[in-house]
Amino acid sequence: MIVSQTRTGAASENHTAANVEMTEYFLALIDQRRSRPGQDLISTLLAAEIDGQKLTVPELLGFCALLLVAGNETTTNLIGNAVLCLAENPGTIDRLLREPALIPQTIEEVLRFRSPVQSMYRLTVAETTLGDEVIPAGAPVVAWIGSANRDERQFQRPAEFDVDRGHNRHLAFGHGIHFCLGAPLARLEARIALEALLSRLPGLSLEQGAHMERMDSTIVYGVEALPVRWQPA
Repeated sequence: MIVSQTRTGAASENHTAANVEMTEYFLALIDQRRSRPGQDLISTLLAAEIDGQKLTVPELLGFCALLLVAGNETTTNLIGNAVLCLAENPGTIDRLLREPALIPQTIEEVLRFRSPVQSMYRLTVAETTLGDEVIPAGAPVVAWIGSANRDERQFQRPAEFDVDRGHNRHLAFGHGIHFCLGAPLARLEARIALEALLSRLPGLSLEQGAHMERMDSTIVYGVEALPVRWQPA
């Protein structure tokens, strides 16, 4: 138990230090762009205004942090998870090379089978009933997206990766008013990346005997490293 607490404390300290370092980095970048604006996103955000109101520094920091996670890590994990799924299912890569039109629906199956975002935290705005449970207003709720995408009531053979799965109503990008604004870009980036990987790295496969460690997170899903091999051109 003492070991566990020590590890938890160390992890918390590392997390705090990383947050401080990232905040300092973005603050310096914001100051730099304020004095020397360019054609980049932060310069555009600094100049943007609605009804004469510009974004505050905390709002700019929040925007930068959101883009770093939502626009980078999730898509990176989507691409890595796709390679892992394909490599684990013999014959799938060869089939996609023969039928590249299957790549978009293959990406949808990756999003379902290994959802880059596994959970999302919410607060209820009103009392609601979910199943047999009454959830009061203002209650914290964790939506387990990864679990919903393996729901046997919604998907046949949910524990199987199937590139032929049609009508794939997964929740990897959320739903309704909370649907991810970056979904079209993430899908495009994943398609371009997979097309390049499959065409440029013949014989792509997992390194034999490679040990893969999942990221230590209940929110995002991916591996710390993905050792692969391929045949030289």
